Amino acid sequence: MRRDYTLYFFAALGSFLVAYILIPLVVLYLRQTHDFGAFIRTLHDPVVISAVKRSLITATATALIALAFGVPLGYVLARKDFPGKSLVQAIVDVPIVIPHSVVGIMLLVTYSSHILDSYKGIIAAMLFVSASFTINSARDGFLAVDEKLESVARTLGASRLRAFFSISLPMAFPAIASGAIMTWARAISEVGSILIVAYYPMTAQVLIMEYFNNYGLRASRPIAVLMVSISLGIFVLLRWLIGRSANAPR
Repeated sequence: MRRDYTLYFFAALGSFLVAYILIPLVVLYLRQTHDFGAFIRTLHDPVVISAVKRSLITATATALIALAFGVPLGYVLARKDFPGKSLVQAIVDVPIVIPHSVVGIMLLVTYSSHILDSYKGIIAAMLFVSASFTINSARDGFLAVDEKLESVARTLGASRLRAFFSISLPMAFPAIASGAIMTWARAISEVGSILIVAYYPMTAQVLIMEYFNNYGLRASRPIAVLMVSISLGIFVLLRWLIGRSANAPR
């Protein structure tokens, strides 16, 4: 039988993007190893630590809000056909195509002093740019659950709400959790809209820009390394936990 090299060819093509993503990460860490003292000083800088904590808290709050409101919406989009459904789905995807500086201006014009330079402003900006991941993942997760299973549960006397929590939600959980992780990751990486809406209290993302503009690349690099390390560590850990949960025997 003739040997097929298609997968090898595709792997070679795809490896370009893998390398393109990996090389800057490796170079960033290698450069910082030549100035390890600066990284240690960064770990003891109260301004940096406060900004990192602020980023983690607001990104986590954003993911929780997106779950609370996005999962129900994803369920409705998966289970119900209604007039304007396509419009709703389009609105959900709109933040993906809007420049994030424009997002900041939109939020500031709409909510004005209610969110300016506050935790509410940081979360509002993060939520706008990241909620789509939770909604779309929840919708896709519920679409993958056979609706007949819910129908059987309801014929046995379960309400729709009980069928949702006992059947649909557990089966769609891996997809929902993946969406929540992506929402958290997108939230903690947001900077453009936050710069406009809530420069203060300063998040780590904004602090990196502040140090870069005022002190240059060398001063901002240790904070960048710290944020990459924390974000990647949490991201990989959560992905591992979700994968382990999905593969666990039921």
